[in-house]
Amino acid sequence: MDDIVKAAMAKWPHVPHCTGWLGLDARGQWFMRDDATQAAGPFVGPASSVRSKGSWLRHDKLIEFIQRNYAPDAHGCWYFQNGPQRVYVELEAAPWIWRLPLEAESGVLVSHTGRVANYLDSLVDEQGRLFVHTDQGLGLVHTQDMHAAADRVAEGQWVPEEVLAADLPARFGFVLSPAAHPSCRRP
Repeated sequence: MDDIVKAAMAKWPHVPHCTGWLGLDARGQWFMRDDATQAAGPFVGPASSVRSKGSWLRHDKLIEFIQRNYAPDAHGCWYFQNGPQRVYVELEAAPWIWRLPLEAESGVLVSHTGRVANYLDSLVDEQGRLFVHTDQGLGLVHTQDMHAAADRVAEGQWVPEEVLAADLPARFGFVLSPAAHPSCRRP
């Protein structure tokens, strides 16, 4: 966490949490969700729409700041610590989106935030999405890296367990929608 963020938290310890305003999609992209976007529906799910996803963040410095200050709380709700305010993140699939660098060993993955992780096991859901459990937690394999992941499966390096996507949050201790989770609403 940035030192300036820690200082702001110490100076203003009781700033209310923010929910519903930030989303992370299945490709590791961040989305800002204003009032109108939130009124259009949830970030993901049967009632979601293109309008409810929000505005794709493209400002490199803002994205880097978010990613340096991205963490889970004790309830598995992921957030970005924005100075003294905790901004909870709506997750499309998982808290991490994994990339498979070509030059890395087969067990090394890199998250959408640039954090390096080590492979523990893999899972495939009913939609055919490939998740990887690492020493950093559970994440979805980025769509652009599915060929490399398929090679690891074909070579027997990864043996994915079949799972239901709905079971993953409870099993791996994360919350997809902090806005809908009562423990993530108050400081």
